[in-house]
Amino acid sequence: LEFRRVLFRSEIEAPAASLWQLTLDIERWPTLFPTVTSVSRVDAGPMRVGSSARIAQPGQPERIWTVTECTPPERFVWKTKGFGFSMTAVQAITAISPRRAANALTIEVEGPLSGLLVALVGGRIRSVLATENDGFRRAAEAMTNSAADLSQEAATGAPHASRSNRG
Repeated sequence: LEFRRVLFRSEIEAPAASLWQLTLDIERWPTLFPTVTSVSRVDAGPMRVGSSARIAQPGQPERIWTVTECTPPERFVWKTKGFGFSMTAVQAITAISPRRAANALTIEVEGPLSGLLVALVGGRIRSVLATENDGFRRAAEAMTNSAADLSQEAATGAPHASRSNRG
């Protein structure tokens, strides 16, 4: 069976827990990434092995993704199938320090058409992964900065300078 992998990794100034929270909040993804048009859960409850969601992305047919691994707060894996291939999306989160984490997004393509598919759209897949990683970065860093502002306000009783200057 033919197999191809596309990976994009970045380091983010936010705790691994913030990235994990964003990972599981899949209904929010269309607001984080221009690469995701819509997400609708097929089932209810927390994301776990066996959970599925219907995802629409620009220029692609809508696909149902099913979770095959969910290891908090480090690894989220789900899979979908197309004609002549299957795709597995892997998100691996590694804490570097209490306020910094690495986020690795990988698409693994397998099946008889995987070589052709990656040859044709591998660059586009890498670009999508970079865009999504940037969305995770912006949202996680905003969560971290907001929490820091609130902690400073609680400690001093005064609004943090970055919040008090907002109009």
